[in-house]
Amino acid sequence: MDSTAKDQSAHSPYTPATHGNYSRLSDPSQAAQLSGQDPPLELSSITVNIYSGFRTVLAHFLWFISVSTLNFYSVFWTVLVHLLRPAPAACNCRNLDIRGSNNLLVISVLISLAPAAAIDSKTMKPQDVCVVGVARTPMGGFLGSLSSLSATKLGSIAIECALKRANVDPALVQEVFFGNVLSANLGQAPARQAALGAGIPNSVVCTTINKVCASGMKATMLAAQSIQLGINDVVVAGGMESMSNAPKYLAEARKGSRFGHDTIVDGMIKDGLWDVYNDFGMGVCGEICADQHNITREEQDTYAIQSFERGIAAQNGGAFSWEIVPVEVSAGRGKPSTIVNMDEGLGKFDPAKLSKLRPSFKYGGTLTSGNASSISDGASALVLASGEMALKLGLQVIAKITGYADAAQAPELLTTTHALAIPKAISNAGLEASQIDYYEINEAFSVVPLANQKLLGLNPERVNVHGGAVSLGHPIGCSGARILVTLLGKNGKYGVASICNGGGGASSLVLELMPFARVGHSSL
Repeated sequence: MDSTAKDQSAHSPYTPATHGNYSRLSDPSQAAQLSGQDPPLELSSITVNIYSGFRTVLAHFLWFISVSTLNFYSVFWTVLVHLLRPAPAACNCRNLDIRGSNNLLVISVLISLAPAAAIDSKTMKPQDVCVVGVARTPMGGFLGSLSSLSATKLGSIAIECALKRANVDPALVQEVFFGNVLSANLGQAPARQAALGAGIPNSVVCTTINKVCASGMKATMLAAQSIQLGINDVVVAGGMESMSNAPKYLAEARKGSRFGHDTIVDGMIKDGLWDVYNDFGMGVCGEICADQHNITREEQDTYAIQSFERGIAAQNGGAFSWEIVPVEVSAGRGKPSTIVNMDEGLGKFDPAKLSKLRPSFKYGGTLTSGNASSISDGASALVLASGEMALKLGLQVIAKITGYADAAQAPELLTTTHALAIPKAISNAGLEASQIDYYEINEAFSVVPLANQKLLGLNPERVNVHGGAVSLGHPIGCSGARILVTLLGKNGKYGVASICNGGGGASSLVLELMPFARVGHSSL
């Protein structure tokens, strides 16, 4: 799929202007130029440093005369370190690409007149878990635009770009936790493959996490724990999946095929989408949820339409542009490559057909292929750093992880385990539910957010405001990390992301959003 990114918008609080600088745009409509496909024109080191100094002097001068309580020393220091800041290297991750014939317009986008919120040793604890860089691939459809790439390749692309955006040298990474569910035929240690493919050194320890749909989030929780325990200072976390490339098995072939027909087992269904305890598909769990909580087919279809409408609006408004790293896909020998930079599922929306679809999991049921999440390919990555390291290296802090929790109940009731995990995570963060501004509840099926909104008394206008897995796609090992990345694109103070997983579990994580945070000068 050869797609062109839409305009950036005010929905996007960060736009990577340089590696590690997610600056709020003074005029978001101008950011459209950042998503073009023309080859980038690199600026020289002198030009970037002069411009960076001019931008910072102007910003802090205006801020100084408008805020009488501003500390003069902090202004002086910030100006000084920006003047000395080295020019960023070339990057294909939407960082300092000056594109096409509208270069002056793009340069004007980089001006941010309000300085970042001050973060220092008084407000940042040494073992705070800071999100300092993120990236995700577009969500590719089943056997669609990204199907020629393995899960590990998608993971490498996301990790490499997240590190560049964070302005973190791969040599500083101490550990990698990365989710993946459908690992058959990927080769040994998928997380390590993805890490080494992103330029992380051989000496870095890597662990693949499989908690079914919650894999990407559980990987992030484990990474956060290692920082809180003082074991690590810089960790990469996330998840990846290529459902398109999940193999089919000849389960009895090793014993020999002597006589009669052989059975082929679909590895994607067997290892990713099947409840082994009750011997039925995960969609039946959705039907149980709809029955128990009196959620109709019409409600689910209406929710699915809303998911698509929100996703399309977010895409058109540029809300996803800062998250996504464009992926180059080879078209074969002698043919130009294709750049994929938009979520493929959003282009398949057809509300007229939704009500005509037959139930997928139960005769007379309410779940269909239209109000369920779509089979997809993709990867998401987050770079986490301790508060001490963020201060030491002057890293841009996008958010802090303040709490998380897991919960579990009967396997067939996984769809409502969110209602158990979310309150635990909020409590572990030392917060009240009333303080949470936004929720990302993974849309395994439309019935999932509908049921949990009821159980938790949530305002639907605060849940999945940019759509979710029903419209964007659900690459199962990736989605737990993907909803964390999408949650970062909100303007509130606190957000919660939650995802349920096969076997009756769910994982939830609380983020303190810090859209203006900047921590001095990076020494990298």
